[in-house]
Amino acid sequence: MLKKGSKLYSILTGSCPKCHEESMYFEKNPYKLNTIYKMHENCSHCGLHYEIEPSFFYGAMYVSYAVSIAFGVAFFIITHYFLNTSLAVSFITIVAGLIALMPVVARLSRNIYINIFVHFDAAWKKRS
Repeated sequence: MLKKGSKLYSILTGSCPKCHEESMYFEKNPYKLNTIYKMHENCSHCGLHYEIEPSFFYGAMYVSYAVSIAFGVAFFIITHYFLNTSLAVSFITIVAGLIALMPVVARLSRNIYINIFVHFDAAWKKRS
């Protein structure tokens, strides 16, 4: 399921969407908040320039909103329906969960956004 060449592999690992050979980020741990958005300019393997145009990753804010909603709905369903908690407890769980997952959501959103525009190219070595 998580093989090189799939979008899901690139999204979940934060690897280059074109070659899947290296991480786009200097630091793999998203919870090191001072380096959460620090990315390499280009892939050292295939040469892909990550910021395709100036302010490219501002579009990831829209993806971040959708991902946050998905996590919030999941938290609500788990706490309210499976654990039978009150609405207040479910709301507190949603807020706490989204705050705790903010760095993960930020990175995941960037990964999803760049993978919308850049596709895996198995033949990138031949053209380099």
